[in-house]
Amino acid sequence: MRWSGAVLAGGRSSRFGQDKALYVYKGKPLIAWVLDSMAGASERLVIANRPYPGLEVYPDLWRGGDTLSGLHSALAHAQQDWVGAAACDQPFLSQGFWSFMLEHTRANIQAVVAVSDDFYEPLGALYHKSLEPEVLRRLEAGNLKMQALLHDIPLISLDKRALEARFGSHLFLNANRPQDLP
Repeated sequence: MRWSGAVLAGGRSSRFGQDKALYVYKGKPLIAWVLDSMAGASERLVIANRPYPGLEVYPDLWRGGDTLSGLHSALAHAQQDWVGAAACDQPFLSQGFWSFMLEHTRANIQAVVAVSDDFYEPLGALYHKSLEPEVLRRLEAGNLKMQALLHDIPLISLDKRALEARFGSHLFLNANRPQDLP
């Protein structure tokens, strides 16, 4: 199946103390780990509001909406129906993980996400392009909560613990500080 991969790198990295995307972890920048996990995608997009050397970057089309703004831009720019969305600080995602997630796509759903105790993991997830108008409507209304979006749309939820058992305990780790990385 053809799909688009989108790395969201639009945060300010204020708690991290430096640009997370460029932080070198085990020999390469965090953003490179995430992009490598998406090597099976027919295209890989970087969504950010600043340049990254050597990468084509797409800015938020609707600023100020945090993760929802990044998701909107990813859906708007993607050429494929399914878009894998990840944060720039999720270095433990893998090609195998994305392949597994893609196996769970179905007609009439708009997302494939991990869930644990009614909390959906909004990144490290798949979204269908048909969701773009709803995301834009929420941005325009100032309804920026990703959890609210995920609770309102048709989706397939996969058990987060089972995914971590299969692909590694740090699968959904996102690093807010350098010391969060193992």
